[in-house]
Amino acid sequence: MESYQIHELERMTGIKAHTIRIWEKRYALIVPDRTDTNRRSYNDAQVKKLLNVSTLLARGEKISKIAALTEEELNGMIELQAPDVATDSMCAGYINDLVKSMLAFDEQAFEKIFSAAVTRFGIYDTIVNVVYPFLSKVGILWNISKSAPIQEHFASSIIKRKLMAATDGLMPPTKKSKTFLLFLPPDEWHEIGLLFANYIIRSKGYATVYLGQNVPLENIEQIVPAVNPKYLLLFYVHIRPVEEVEAQLKKLSKMGDKASLFVAGNAELFPENKHKLKNIIYLTGAGSLLNFL
Repeated sequence: MESYQIHELERMTGIKAHTIRIWEKRYALIVPDRTDTNRRSYNDAQVKKLLNVSTLLARGEKISKIAALTEEELNGMIELQAPDVATDSMCAGYINDLVKSMLAFDEQAFEKIFSAAVTRFGIYDTIVNVVYPFLSKVGILWNISKSAPIQEHFASSIIKRKLMAATDGLMPPTKKSKTFLLFLPPDEWHEIGLLFANYIIRSKGYATVYLGQNVPLENIEQIVPAVNPKYLLLFYVHIRPVEEVEAQLKKLSKMGDKASLFVAGNAELFPENKHKLKNIIYLTGAGSLLNFL
């Protein structure tokens, strides 16, 4: 069983450490253990309880009411999905539930939560408003060493599978004259954004050629004449020298006859003089790609 300090609990749940301390004193909401130096220490069950509390607070429930609930009553309220709950509150609940199921390696629960979000919002809004914030929270967990890479791989594999299935369920492309070539450059492995871009493009009737992760630029140079894409699309996430990114983008911008290059991901990696690079469009999010299409 993991143990967490209060600042780690704050970052995972979104509840301020000062507020957690007040709730402990006023409502005995959770009772932390104490280290030898009298510092608070929390376990997995307490983390999950505070995630549930955070979900109910987002739905407008009062802390005084929540604190009076038994564990069974608290779990029962979490399972209720009131139709008049605001969208943002619903998303917060789904995000917290995904974190809990990821920490427990509960694939069935993770898939059930994902499917419930898709049923309510559709695949596009689920990825934008639930999955992306969830992945951001997973990044926070990574930073405090409470979410191991294997847990992130567990969650990512399910999300990728869902995106692939959604893409496979789309109608065949009707706009084959404007083909997109999608890939991740060398040393890039985070594929969810690329898979989502592929889904968005295909949902609008455009043809795509999907190459996946860690593709050498030499391979792109070889395939471009054969595919003759109208657009190339790639993501940069992995931290690396900006000069390396700039050199790769300059090389890619010269490939193909009048092909445009779409670049997304970590904006800090993009060169400051990006406006000088030929035929490159920088995407700021899924919405900007959708607007272009």
